[in-house]
Amino acid sequence: MNSLTKQEKRSKLLSLLGDLPAMNRAVRCEKIAEITFDNYILENLLLDLNGIELVPAYFVKPIIQKEKFPAILYNHAHGGDYELGKNELIRGRKSLQEPPYADVLAGMGIASLCIDAWAFGDRRGRSESELFKEMLWNGRVLWGMMVYDSLKALDYLSSRPDVDADKIGTLGFSMGSTMAWWIAALDERIQVCVDICCLSDFRSLIAQRALDGHNLYYYVPGLLKHFDTADILALISPRYHLSLNGKYDKLTPIEGLYKIDAVMKRVYKEDGNPDGWKLLIYDTGHYETAYMRKEVVDFLNKYLIRK
Repeated sequence: MNSLTKQEKRSKLLSLLGDLPAMNRAVRCEKIAEITFDNYILENLLLDLNGIELVPAYFVKPIIQKEKFPAILYNHAHGGDYELGKNELIRGRKSLQEPPYADVLAGMGIASLCIDAWAFGDRRGRSESELFKEMLWNGRVLWGMMVYDSLKALDYLSSRPDVDADKIGTLGFSMGSTMAWWIAALDERIQVCVDICCLSDFRSLIAQRALDGHNLYYYVPGLLKHFDTADILALISPRYHLSLNGKYDKLTPIEGLYKIDAVMKRVYKEDGNPDGWKLLIYDTGHYETAYMRKEVVDFLNKYLIRK
């Protein structure tokens, strides 16, 4: 793998995600409703991303007058809460700080988009296990189809006339954290990646016997034959990447975080942007602290808004 270019590695990584719909298929959008709040306008959307089932989404647009906004593709968490889905963006969740990210980002002048992942929000009704098994029989991978939807959501986001396509980042907590670094690795349109509480080194999870901490969606057949976590993360370099994790989070073994950090510091230095990678570890578990929230805001201000 070391002899391959980054684009060749991205193609290989994508090929492991099962039988996906065409990457070049057109995205269609229907606006269901629009509601104006104090500091943002909420668009309730229905997106045709994959040609199999429609994908409900929220687009949050700051209330301030501006022709184009920096934007975040926001990825919701799992947490066993299949009902919440995209509502995490506007309502938050117990493991995240207040206020919800829709308010925070809009207050910064950043637009945001969040879709319901397979089995979540308005797409619930079939269990994660049922979807995983059905897709496996048909040559598909649940995580692959989730990633595909996110990449096509990025197509939609970057096509909006009110979004600055040169200033798009991605952000997420827990499952949303994993989605953030996967799609940033696969798509160079992402300029800034922020992941919170789910930077897991795969082999450290095995060593710690912590695999059951992650649900079925997390597992990609044959992945470890070609990639470990650091190999995927290296595809983001030299673009800006902030990773925030808890020392006592069993989903992110501390030994694995140290291992990843050492590799990423070397990769970013070799790629000419040693300040582009930042890993912070806090004395907490699977939870976004106030210190983490401040780091997220500062990082986005510095590398997404002002770049």
